[in-house]
Amino acid sequence: MSHTARQTGRFPFAKRIDINPKKKYDNRNLQKGDRLMVTQEALAAAKAAYDIEAACILEMKEYFDTDAFSRAVELLSNAPRIGTSGCGHSGIACRHFAHLMCCVERPARFISPAEAVHGATGFLQKGDVMVFASRGGKTEELLPILDICKAKGVSVITVTENLESPLALGADVVLKQFVNRETDKWNAQGTTSMTGLCVIFHALQAAVIEQTDYRAEQFALIHPGGAVGKRLNEEKR
Repeated sequence: MSHTARQTGRFPFAKRIDINPKKKYDNRNLQKGDRLMVTQEALAAAKAAYDIEAACILEMKEYFDTDAFSRAVELLSNAPRIGTSGCGHSGIACRHFAHLMCCVERPARFISPAEAVHGATGFLQKGDVMVFASRGGKTEELLPILDICKAKGVSVITVTENLESPLALGADVVLKQFVNRETDKWNAQGTTSMTGLCVIFHALQAAVIEQTDYRAEQFALIHPGGAVGKRLNEEKR
């Protein structure tokens, strides 16, 4: 039975749009003559995702707190070390932020919530900064890490939608996250919330670059690889 026949048998009442796979789908094990069948509803959901996330970013800018953001940038710019932690999609974004900080020579690492309570918080010392990301601000795995940070004199920055949550109330700086809705029809997947969190992290890095007067020549030294490294090092000559 062909790919097309299998799809038709499973969804006999769905409206379909044929998409010719051409060469880019040669690695999908499609047989000659097979065509992908995608419902109009699926394509409409895909296009709506762009609108949902774009609206979220624009509206989130209205919640920008200059004082809180400035304090966060000052802490990040002066901290000897930076830790980040979160669970699920927030944790993935925190890994990304730790890398962004390393890219502007602010020593940082992601601390797994599981490893944090088994010695990994030894990375953090007095005067360092810990960044938590939790949309609801109640992530149970992060609460013991918050207690450790406070006991060690580590400054805490929390990014959350819930300003009255434990992680917000225990932080030195709180950055407001806003989510209009997730992109899936159940409003349940960590999609728009992930994008919004990354935008906050990208804004922090952009500000830290300006605050510390970080130069492209410095980045060229630590990033010689890839197209970016090649371009930066050619520009130095």
